[in-house]
Amino acid sequence: MAAPPPSASITPEAQGARPSRRIFLVRHGETEWSLDGRHTSRSDLPLSAEGERRAVQLAEVFREHPFALVLTSPMGRAVRTCELAGLLSRAQISPDLREWDYGEYEGRTTPDIRSARPDWNLFHDGAPGGESAEDVGARVRRVIDRLAAVDGDAAVFGHGHSLRVLAALWTGLAPEDAERFALETGTISILGYERETRVIRMWNARA
Repeated sequence: MAAPPPSASITPEAQGARPSRRIFLVRHGETEWSLDGRHTSRSDLPLSAEGERRAVQLAEVFREHPFALVLTSPMGRAVRTCELAGLLSRAQISPDLREWDYGEYEGRTTPDIRSARPDWNLFHDGAPGGESAEDVGARVRRVIDRLAAVDGDAAVFGHGHSLRVLAALWTGLAPEDAERFALETGTISILGYERETRVIRMWNARA
């Protein structure tokens, strides 16, 4: 029996599944502090030369992609990454995408913090004077509500820890489970659906 022509193929929509739309998560490019492993939230450091180089590579990935929604954190390092990726003219600023507020731990590394608090874990203990995992989750849920309502693909430019929380919540996990999703600077990850189930389709990939 001859195979049916492409126009006769059964689409996910025809099967009653969720549309095959995708959410592209982009962590901003490298900065001096991200390279050193220092927690960076309110400090608005510029991209390093390497961070800018890798952000430019994103433009080839996203060239002429018909995104229905582009969101970016208001922080300069995320906005600059969005700009170099060629999507800033279509982007909306979302304060809910800002990085985890590290409070008193801003600018410090985990080994430094653990010299006084050996068992400290950001995802379970939060940061004094800053946010807890649930605090971050509360605002990230608002982002997810916007993304879930989009009819088409979306791009999100943000930060390591808050994007990890977004991925955890997207897949039905708790905010603190985001500790299981390592995410490097300048990478692309893709969230989406497998039928009606929210899934991670790709994670922590270089352009």
